[in-house]
Amino acid sequence: MSSHSKYQSPLVSRYASKEMAYTFSEDKRYTTWRKLWLNLAIAEQRLGLTDITDEAIEQMRANIDNIDYEVAAQEEKKRRHDVMAHVHAFGLVAPKAAGVIHVGATSCYVTDNGDLIILRDAYDIVINKLVHVIDILTKFAKAYRDMPTLGFTHFQPAQLVTVGKRATLWIQELLWDLRNFERARDDLKFRGVKGTTGTQASFMALFNGDHDKIEELDQLVTELSGFKEAYPVCGQTYSRKIDIDVLNPLSGFGATAHKIATDIRLLANLKEVEEPFEKDQIGSSAMAYKRNPMRCERVCSLSRHLMVLVNDALQTSAVQWFERTLDDSAIRRISLPEAFLTTDILLTTMQNIFEGMVVYPKVIERRIRQELPFMATENIIMAMVKKGGDRQECHEQIRVLSHEAAHVVKMEGGENDLIERIKKTEYFRPIWEELPALLDPSTFIGRAPQQVDSFVTKHVEPALAPYSEVLKESIKAELSV
Repeated sequence: MSSHSKYQSPLVSRYASKEMAYTFSEDKRYTTWRKLWLNLAIAEQRLGLTDITDEAIEQMRANIDNIDYEVAAQEEKKRRHDVMAHVHAFGLVAPKAAGVIHVGATSCYVTDNGDLIILRDAYDIVINKLVHVIDILTKFAKAYRDMPTLGFTHFQPAQLVTVGKRATLWIQELLWDLRNFERARDDLKFRGVKGTTGTQASFMALFNGDHDKIEELDQLVTELSGFKEAYPVCGQTYSRKIDIDVLNPLSGFGATAHKIATDIRLLANLKEVEEPFEKDQIGSSAMAYKRNPMRCERVCSLSRHLMVLVNDALQTSAVQWFERTLDDSAIRRISLPEAFLTTDILLTTMQNIFEGMVVYPKVIERRIRQELPFMATENIIMAMVKKGGDRQECHEQIRVLSHEAAHVVKMEGGENDLIERIKKTEYFRPIWEELPALLDPSTFIGRAPQQVDSFVTKHVEPALAPYSEVLKESIKAELSV
């Protein structure tokens, strides 16, 4: 059967990076199992199990990557047990260790500890990619820190902001996501060597009831596997509540990504900001002129999938009976990889967008000119009062002229001519010469540029400081399609 005659997840076949696709591959999973069996054997030998020889350990170490999947598949078909199938396959290539592989352990020793290692490694990938995304977007914010642009509340024109200040709103949420990713990654512990129901009973037999040795074994295997500590207690599995802690930050990031991509899609409609558009890219098969925001649309589409995956973990954790039930297994094979694959894809796509994002200053200026006269009315009133005018009378004059200008814009489709009307109204002669200064967009943006500077210095730079070496590495945000 060819790859074209059976379903393949587009998360892997179409979008995901090689490193994330590998992290949830069979090679990664089963070599991790073998490393765990090796670590267990090393620790058991150190603590006095003489049946485990140096030759056995060397054969295990030499064959970590030597996996015969056909042999394992045949054994699993016969035994209906994936762990025992791989114990068998490992023993065939490391015959001196065949009798001691997995000794004292339960299946969850490799499945759960293996999952925790994979989840930790997956978080390392997305954390580094998120750091790059934040860094790129920060450079954008700094470059446009003082470029005035129309603000929107309710997607209706509001007071001016700057292009860079708006980007800081996106960055702030990404910084919170980075914090949440770091917490989730750093909170991950090892299941450890706990036995079938978490009591370590099998190791009591192996070590003749020596409690100290069993605790030492647990800590030694934990450290050999790259963790500082294990969860102090567990049932057969590590608590599935941990999966909630793992997926929740990823689903939260999905909300951030969706919001940012939606903002850019709306700005693209206004022709103020656009995602990159390649030279030979086709926006529509029928409408040749179109420049659809397909990257941002992809972000929104995949974000919706990511946002709901935490519900799988919530539902699964809630229905785990006592020490464990097996109804967690199948869904975890889907939701955990898909959450990280989707996050990885979103980060790659967002990096690609931010690296090539295009700003159209003239379009932005034109929209400001259309709306600014209405926003400047309070400034005009204040200027008239300073010249001795009556505030209430001035307000009435402005009100009438504003309604007339609005009629031209809304009913006749014309340009906003409020300022021209003010220039032709004798009442406002005292401030005619001041109008250009009163309508300078830079006087309407408040402290936006300074806010960008302060935000970058006080919040972005400290958050990214631990990743200085990561930022020296180039991550290409290449999109397959």
